[in-house]
Amino acid sequence: MNENIKTLTEELIQICCPELKEAGAAYLAALGTDKEADATAAYIAELKEDICLIDDTIGFFGSDFAAQKFGAEKAAELLAGAKAAKEAGAVYCTCPACTKGVEVLKALEA
Repeated sequence: MNENIKTLTEELIQICCPELKEAGAAYLAALGTDKEADATAAYIAELKEDICLIDDTIGFFGSDFAAQKFGAEKAAELLAGAKAAKEAGAVYCTCPACTKGVEVLKALEA
């Protein structure tokens, strides 16, 4: 077992959505058991589902829903940040959860 992946997962489950939190916790609980392979596969699938592409993030923060949820000014600020991240070469959302999720996914798939 890779200690780095374990540490990254412990950090990720403190900041992610409930579904990813559950998959990460199940992965950690299954380490070293006969359920590890299945838990790892489920965790990878959830990571792939939950990590947002930067274009999706841009679309979200440019939406009326985001303006209602965060306020127009904050949504515009987050939209500008996402656009700047894309211009700098980001492929994925740069929020802490997505950033950590990408790091975990790359480690698991290495």
